[in-house]
Amino acid sequence: MVGSVLRGRCRSPAAGRRRRRGARLRRTAAVPDQARSTPGTHCAAAPGLIAVRACSRGSSRRPGRAGAHRPRLGSQSCNVTVTSSLRRISGYDRAAYRAVARLSTPALDEPIRRVSDLANFSKLWFLVAGALALAGGPRGRRAALTGLTAIGATSLVVNQPLKKVAGERLRPDRTGHGVPVERWVRMPSSGSFPSGHSASAAAFAVAAGGVVPELRPALRLMASVIAFSRVYTGVHYPSDVLVGVTAGALFGRLTGRLVLRRWPPSQPKDKEQTS
Repeated sequence: MVGSVLRGRCRSPAAGRRRRRGARLRRTAAVPDQARSTPGTHCAAAPGLIAVRACSRGSSRRPGRAGAHRPRLGSQSCNVTVTSSLRRISGYDRAAYRAVARLSTPALDEPIRRVSDLANFSKLWFLVAGALALAGGPRGRRAALTGLTAIGATSLVVNQPLKKVAGERLRPDRTGHGVPVERWVRMPSSGSFPSGHSASAAAFAVAAGGVVPELRPALRLMASVIAFSRVYTGVHYPSDVLVGVTAGALFGRLTGRLVLRRWPPSQPKDKEQTS
């Protein structure tokens, strides 16, 4: 009896550590998987449109110590997760796409399909630029040059880097959403976001319209028809078109200012005063 008591009091430090480790393991096993935290990884999600989960890897703090579950931001990796708010936005986008697909306007199917095809490779805007250059005089030539320059700058940014940054969004499923076959145009192989046709249309309309203000309403109407046709024919979601129009208008305005600064319009000569 005395020997067993002495043996209980004189256990080695290693045995005590093993006993404490076993107690911790038993407590961890009792915690549900959802509430269990991986040692060395402490995450906190922030509510809102985008929830940012900041994870600190390889922390030297133990879970049982004070402040161990405090998130730490630094050079370690941060995982950005999209919350239900973004999913709701995507739901609205698809709902608007389906609403356009269900429009019962068979008389517009063929004209809008032809206009959308004419905008491929900016053919429509080259025709408009040629007409401006031939019939518009010096201002028309300046408007044509400014509009085509804006299209080139927009295409370099929207059709290449921006589509890659956006992650090559998949094109809409026209069959699944019920887009009538009579509206269909060739489905592009590139990503859906943003719309390059809409960006080029907005860029030309804003840039050329800044040089010839009298043509601004007509150019903007043409650009709006092109942008709508991309949703109507089923090759883009509405958000693709909205972002494309915004980017195109921005580049159109910037290009117009740069061209006018580089080649300012000639001032009319003063009339000779009669003596």
